[in-house]
Amino acid sequence: MLRCTLGSSFKIAGLGEALWDAFPEGEKFGGAPANFACHCRSLGADAFMVSSLGCDARGQTARAFLDAYGVDTTCLVEDPEHETGVVLVTLDVDGKPDYEIKQHVAWDHIPWTDAMAQAAPQLDAVCFGSLAQRSDVSRATIARFLGATPTDCLRVFDVNLRQAYYDDAILQASLTMASALKLSDEELPVVAQLVGADGDDAEKVDVIMKAFDLRLVVLTLGGKGALMVTPDESSFATPPAINVVNTVGAGDALTAAAVTGFLGGLPLDVINAKANQLASYVCTQDGAVPPLPDATSA
Repeated sequence: MLRCTLGSSFKIAGLGEALWDAFPEGEKFGGAPANFACHCRSLGADAFMVSSLGCDARGQTARAFLDAYGVDTTCLVEDPEHETGVVLVTLDVDGKPDYEIKQHVAWDHIPWTDAMAQAAPQLDAVCFGSLAQRSDVSRATIARFLGATPTDCLRVFDVNLRQAYYDDAILQASLTMASALKLSDEELPVVAQLVGADGDDAEKVDVIMKAFDLRLVVLTLGGKGALMVTPDESSFATPPAINVVNTVGAGDALTAAAVTGFLGGLPLDVINAKANQLASYVCTQDGAVPPLPDATSA
């Protein structure tokens, strides 16, 4: 696998669901935090995955996948009572996915462990979402893990709304724990209403950023590109023209590039251009975490 050094020397974790996406043609490893961790590793970071897998064939294969990718799995728990998560994925004519997410699976029951207590204080960044917080057990572990990270750790809330597995309380608490936010144009109105933000996209983002004292907000706009905002600057970038195979994992790739670039102190326009390039490449591939060619790591 070809790698770049954009995230070199940083310790970054994906926190939440690790699962298998079941496409009509077969199953592929996934889950937004897991995809994020794999992409961060490809970008040169020391990546950790914090989740729970069942003691089943899918769980064994998932761990082997992460190990082969170079992701640290010491915070990946084996659950003897619940199966590894599975999501049924269907794609529309534009390659946009729709999900049917199985409940009461291993990542709904992520316990706190000594390994997590050791890993959290080392981190430069961690990315978590709303989906794994649909259960009390995992929600409590996620909050505890975030609370154990250093004060300057970039705690990225990737909203990632799925079906009815969220509510205002989860979103509010997550934003309060976060220091950075990644969301889509479809998710922006949901988050904006929490703080009564209105106006255009940039105005809503500005209100949200100030309301939660965020260091970085990333707003993805599908094929139109992405808006990235910090308290000091703003950047909008458009992706290159591509033939889309499917968009699964593209947002996670963009988040990984945004986080590693931000930690590295790159200009926001540079971060945004690289992130759009990487996300676009993933859209042309069959799978959420394909190996990266030289073009995406230049």
